[in-house]
Amino acid sequence: MATRSKKAGDTRLIKKYPNRRLYDTQTSTYVTLADIKNLVMTGDAFSVVDAKSEDDLTRNILLQIILEEEAGGAPVFSTQMLSQIICFYGNSMQGLMGSYLEKTMQSFVDIHNKLGDQIQGLGAGSTPEALAKMMNLQNPMMQGLMGNYMKQSKDLFVKMQEQMQNSPTIFKGFPFPGQSNPTEKE
Repeated sequence: MATRSKKAGDTRLIKKYPNRRLYDTQTSTYVTLADIKNLVMTGDAFSVVDAKSEDDLTRNILLQIILEEEAGGAPVFSTQMLSQIICFYGNSMQGLMGSYLEKTMQSFVDIHNKLGDQIQGLGAGSTPEALAKMMNLQNPMMQGLMGNYMKQSKDLFVKMQEQMQNSPTIFKGFPFPGQSNPTEKE
């Protein structure tokens, strides 16, 4: 049996069967959630579809992987953060929240990749001990960078809101706190 050569831009198709098994159509083998996690980690494009209905299940599988990782003892999300995320479901800000989290995560990934490039730039003369020490420094540096980024984002949002409040002609229909609604009669 000839295996299909992978072209740039190909999306690997994983089919989920009623028995909850996942089948990789590229390798013609059954795969596990750990295998799919490895696809994510290596940046391989894939989609998971229901074998019968062909519904897209990719998000469900990714959420399942996150759930297993969170239950594994080293969670990324605090209980408070999960509670705050849940509060945005059904809220008028739900779409904005998703977009904000996505952009924030992309910024985090970009910063992480930049630091990784700098570590790689240490050259072949670097010892494993030096690389390990640099990696241990990376976590506090990332926390500091992300803390500064989040503070700047918050400050920018507050300034934007203040500008909107001070421009009643543009945003006169928006009910800002402490501002009387011009359409209401006093």
